[in-house]
Amino acid sequence: MAGTGRLAGRVCFVTGAGGGIGAATVEAFAREGAKVASVDLTTDAPGDLVLAADVADEQQVSDALRQVRDHFGRIDVLFNNAGISPNDDGSVLETTLDAWERVQQVNLRSVFLCCKHGIPHLLDNDGPNRGSVINTASFVAVMGAATSQISYTASKGGVLALSRELGVEFARRGVRVNALCPGPVDTPLLQELYASDPEQAARRLVHVPMGRFARAEEIASGALFLASDESSFVTASTFLVDGGLSGAYTTPL
Repeated sequence: MAGTGRLAGRVCFVTGAGGGIGAATVEAFAREGAKVASVDLTTDAPGDLVLAADVADEQQVSDALRQVRDHFGRIDVLFNNAGISPNDDGSVLETTLDAWERVQQVNLRSVFLCCKHGIPHLLDNDGPNRGSVINTASFVAVMGAATSQISYTASKGGVLALSRELGVEFARRGVRVNALCPGPVDTPLLQELYASDPEQAARRLVHVPMGRFARAEEIASGALFLASDESSFVTASTFLVDGGLSGAYTTPL
């Protein structure tokens, strides 16, 4: 599908770009004319500039953003998307402290670091609309999950609260900040999570009115809207792309 230049001339920074939502969003941004800097643990990702970095490490985050700024001369969009959902994150009664902290580091600390070191680059841009920050939260940030992943849920709740706070703080300085909250997405992460437990997949799917998991491209379209001028009056929002899940009432299995 040909783009219409909605992000022409803009530089977008995308974490977790090696697959799933991240990779789909890199492609969507590029199709709409953006230059895209992709960040993941390896350089096996799409993008005009691909960097390997651990986004839970402050120095690596700061260095990656500086490399992008030096290479392209500016940064306009931050899509802070990196995240994990490991199998050892389950009920609060079973999840170890190590498992809890590992998820918090990747899912919440990384968003804090990318905002802390990324927003100053956006503020350096001219004009009233200086940039857009999109932080990937989840539908579990606004409702309880059918299958418990206690640290994941808590981390995404933190991302949502952080995004709301920053959206308010920077609204009059020309930087918009929003939380993108996907429903269950058919990505390698979800496929791996449910491969060993089809019953768990069925428990989550029964709650989705559309009767299917989202495609990564559908979530990328939400990120594209938030990155573009079409969302110029949208900030501090909980942007749900969940197939109606958060609006439905379903009796649990």
